[in-house]
Amino acid sequence: MKTSPNPEAEQRRRRQTKILPFYMQEKLIIGFCFFLILFLLLTFALFQIVRNNNEAFNRKVLRQRQTQYGSKVLPAKRGDIMDRNGTILATSQKVYNLIVDARTMTSYQDKRYEEASLKAVEEFFKEDAGELRAYIAKQDALPDGKKSAYYKYKKRLSYEERTAFLDYIDEQNKQYKKDGKKDRIKGLDFEEEYRRYYPYKNLACNIIGFTTDDGESGQAGVEQFYNKSLIGTNGRTYGYLDSDTKLQSVIREATDGNSLVTTINYNIQRTVEKYLQEWQTQDVGSKVASAIVMDPKTGEILAMASTKQYDLNEPRKLDETEYPESLLLELGKKEAQIVYKREHENKSISTDEVGQYFTQEELLSYGRQAAWNEVWRNPVISDTYEPGSTVKPFTIAGALEESVIKPKTTFTCDGKVTLSDGVHTWNIRCHKRDGHGTLDAEQALMQSCNVYMMNTAFAEGAETFVKYQHVFGFGDKTTVDLPGEADTASLVYTVDTLGKTTLATNSFGQNFNVTMIQMASAFCSVINGGSYYRPHVVKQILNANGTVIKDVQPELMRVTVSEDTSAFLREALFQTVEGGTGKPAQIQGYHVGGKTGTAQKLPRSAKNYLVSFCGFAPVEDPQLLVYVVVDTPNLEGEAQSSASFATKIEQKIMNDALQFLNIQPQGETDPNASLNKDLQSEEGILGENQSKEEDENAENGKKEGASEKLENNSSAKKDSSASDAQEGKVVKRSVDTDEKAEDEGEVPDELPSTSESTESTSVR
Repeated sequence: MKTSPNPEAEQRRRRQTKILPFYMQEKLIIGFCFFLILFLLLTFALFQIVRNNNEAFNRKVLRQRQTQYGSKVLPAKRGDIMDRNGTILATSQKVYNLIVDARTMTSYQDKRYEEASLKAVEEFFKEDAGELRAYIAKQDALPDGKKSAYYKYKKRLSYEERTAFLDYIDEQNKQYKKDGKKDRIKGLDFEEEYRRYYPYKNLACNIIGFTTDDGESGQAGVEQFYNKSLIGTNGRTYGYLDSDTKLQSVIREATDGNSLVTTINYNIQRTVEKYLQEWQTQDVGSKVASAIVMDPKTGEILAMASTKQYDLNEPRKLDETEYPESLLLELGKKEAQIVYKREHENKSISTDEVGQYFTQEELLSYGRQAAWNEVWRNPVISDTYEPGSTVKPFTIAGALEESVIKPKTTFTCDGKVTLSDGVHTWNIRCHKRDGHGTLDAEQALMQSCNVYMMNTAFAEGAETFVKYQHVFGFGDKTTVDLPGEADTASLVYTVDTLGKTTLATNSFGQNFNVTMIQMASAFCSVINGGSYYRPHVVKQILNANGTVIKDVQPELMRVTVSEDTSAFLREALFQTVEGGTGKPAQIQGYHVGGKTGTAQKLPRSAKNYLVSFCGFAPVEDPQLLVYVVVDTPNLEGEAQSSASFATKIEQKIMNDALQFLNIQPQGETDPNASLNKDLQSEEGILGENQSKEEDENAENGKKEGASEKLENNSSAKKDSSASDAQEGKVVKRSVDTDEKAEDEGEVPDELPSTSESTESTSVR
C-alpha cells in the first residue's frame, strides 16, 4: 500500500534546490561586476582608438578598397598640330599600359592568383614572363604593407590588344570556376595614356619637333615653343568613404590641350622636301641644303625644310651608315673635351688624353647626343653663314632710301677696287676680271657687280651702312616662334669696328653672318612695299572644343623701305631673272624676280662655297618668296661656286607652289612645257596615311579655325615715276652678261673679319 509523502519534508527539499548558497551568490555577483567593468573598459578603449585614429583607419581602408576599385589618373590629350588647311601633322593616340598589382596577386599563400595570372600573361602574349616572375617573387617576400600595387609591365598596347586580353581573362576565370578550381586571374589591370603620333613621319620635322616619351614636354619645333598651350591638364578619379563607410568616387575630368593651326601648307612643304631630297640623292648633292617659303604680305612661313631629316616617331634612331660607331666616338671625344674643361676650371685635355678620363661607353653616349643635336638642328634658323650677293639688293635699298644714289646713278667697274691702310694693300675683285664697264643700279644688280656695291657702300659710309643692316634685321633676332634661333649680334660689325675693307666686302655679302630666316624676312619687306612682318609658323590656337582662342594676325615690326624703293627693286630683280644671273629661275608664263648668291667660305684657301637664290613671284604682286641655300656642293674647288645649283631647286619649288595656290600665269604659257601635271589641284589634300573619313574629320577639325590666307590690309600709293611693273606691265630687258662667270669676286684671307665659316659660327 502506497504511503503519501510528508508535505513539510518535500517543501524543505524544494527550497534547498532553488536557493543557492550565499557564498556562491557572492562569487557570481563579483564575477559579473568584473566582466561588466572589463567590457566597459574595452568599449572605452575602442572608442578612444577609433576617435583618435579614425582618419588613419579610413585612409588605410580606403587604400585597400581602392586597390580593388581603383583610383586612376585620367590623362589629358595633347593638342593636335595641323597645317593651314586642317591636315593633321601631329596628334595623340590613346594607348594602354598593363599594370601589375603585386599585393592582390600574392594575397593567398597557395598562389591561386599568382600562377593563374602569370600563366595568362605568358599564354596571351606568347612570351616568357621571367622578368615578371622575378618581380612577383621579390614582392612576395615583402611584408603586406610593403608590397607594390603598381608595376608597369607592358607599355602602349592598342585598344584591340587591351580588349582581347580582358576577354581572355574573363574566359579563363569562368573556366576555372566551372572546373571547381580556386585559381583566378587577379592583379592585372590597364591604365590609359596617350602616345604622340606623326602621320607623315619626317614631314616638316624641323618645324613640328617632337616630345618626350610621355608626351609631357616638347623637345623641338612648335612642340617645344608652344608646349604650355599643347599639354592640357590631367584629371583623376578619387575614392573616399562616406558616413556609411561606403566607397564613393569623385571624377575630376581631364582638360585636353589646345590645338595649333600652323601656317604650313602641306602640299608646298612636301614639294620643298621632295626637291631637296632629289638634289641630295639624284643630283650633285651637298653638305646640306635648306629652303624656306614665305608669304611676303604676312610673314607666314608656308614651308621650311632641309636635307637633314629624321622620323618624328623615332627621333633618336640614328642612321648607322651616316653615324657609324667610329664617328660617334669621334664626336664623343669632342664633347668629352668640352665636359672636362667645364668641370676642371677651364683646364683642357687633348683628344689622345680623353680615354684616360672617360670610358668608351661614356664617349659613345656623348657621341650619340652630339649626333642627335646635329640631326635635330634646324639650319634655317640656327645656322649662320656669309650670304653673298643676295645681300646686294639691301645695299642698294639703303643707299636709295638715304638718297645717296638714284636708280640711274652710275659707277664704272674695271674689275677691282684697290684699298690700302698705308701698310697693306688689298685688291678686292669683281667676278668679272676685266670689269663690267659703266653700270646703273639696276644693271649692277642684274650682273651682280661687286665694284658697284663697294662704291655704293663708300658713298653711304659706315654709319649709314650699319644703320640699314639693323633696319633689315641683320644682327638681330627675328623672334620667329620656333626655338633655337641663332644670335648673330656678334657676327656683324658696329660703326666702330667697320673699316673700309670690311665695309667693301660687307657690301656684297661677305665678312658678316646671317641666318636664312633673317634673309627671307628682310627680302619679304623690300619686295612687299617696305613692311617687315614678324615671321611665324602658327596661324591660330584652338581650344579642345575647336573654338579659336587666338588668331595670329600679321605683326608689323617696322618699315624698312619706301614703296618707290620697293618698286624699283621688284623691277630690277625681275630683270635679273629675265636677263641677268638668275635666268635658271624663269617660269613660263610667270614674272619671277630674284637674286643669286655665292659666298666663299673660310678659310678662303679651301675653295669651299655656299650658293643661294632668293626668288619671288608674281613680280607685280608678290605672293610667294622662296629662298634656297646650298652649303658646300659635292664638287671640288671652283666647281662648287655655281649659284645655279640653288636657282634650279628654287625654280622647281616656285613652279609647283604657284599652282598649289592657284596663282594664275600672267602671260602666254604652254602647260605642257611648264606646269607640273602631277600636282594635286586642291588644298588640304589627302596624305598617304589619311583616309577620306580622316580628311572629313580634318575639315571639321579646322574647328572654325583654318581660315583663308590673311590678306595684307595695307596698300601703299604707287608713284607715277615707278617702273611699269607697278601698273601690271613688265618690260623685259636684256643686258649682256657672262652667264658662266661666277657671282662673286675674290676676298683675300687677310681681311679683318668677325665672321667665320658655317662650321665654326653655327650656334650649338
